[in-house]
Amino acid sequence: MDDVRGVLEEMPTRAEREPVLGQGEGGDDTTAIDAEVERVVLARLRPLGVTVVSEEAGIIDGDSTVVVVDPIDGSLNAKRGIPFFALSIAVADGDRMGDVHFAFVHDLGSGEEWTARRGEGAWLDGERLGAVRPKERIEILNFEATLTSLVAERAAAFAGIAHRLRVMGSLALSLCHLAAGRVDGVCSLKEARAVDIAAAQLLCREVGLSLALFDDPRSFGEAELDLERRSRIAAAGTPELCRRIAGALSG
Repeated sequence: MDDVRGVLEEMPTRAEREPVLGQGEGGDDTTAIDAEVERVVLARLRPLGVTVVSEEAGIIDGDSTVVVVDPIDGSLNAKRGIPFFALSIAVADGDRMGDVHFAFVHDLGSGEEWTARRGEGAWLDGERLGAVRPKERIEILNFEATLTSLVAERAAAFAGIAHRLRVMGSLALSLCHLAAGRVDGVCSLKEARAVDIAAAQLLCREVGLSLALFDDPRSFGEAELDLERRSRIAAAGTPELCRRIAGALSG
């Protein structure tokens, strides 16, 4: 992480971080901070010969190990100096969400480090997660992908479902906070991609939480680890709460 933190120190303000350099393979603008963090991460991954799926660079062909990278999840926060954004890395032995066997999400604001191993569990800074679960009623629901127009369209539908809303600005970190029981539900108001969720979803699954890509008729685990497929996501402590979130977004 020292090289990533070095980039942040070398680009301390919005003036250095915000300039748009082009459009990434994922379809969004590539800003200077996105490009520089991706550069140092790829410098570590390329010598390993793995296949890389990265938000800006696209797919870099390699062997059967697939590494899904979001260099900066929460780019707007990063650009503006709001300390809630993360480096997200998922390692898979196939090309589907269910093939992810290792997850690493590093909160570049707080320094918290979230990890998970398939079938073994999930951890925050080395402490096992799962003892504290989301509540059985949604006291706090995190909205992500929150254009004001989308919030205006959808917020009223949650009046009988969630007591309070939070808008944090990083889908990966919101899912990590769900895994720790800090919030009780997460939903994305517009379509998310594999790079946004591939790592954090494993933490949620390892502590027994429910997730749904409800714009995709297939099971969650069948979603591709690529840059094309997009779906809104709902996540909560139980399948019923997950369905209620998805229903509110679909109504």
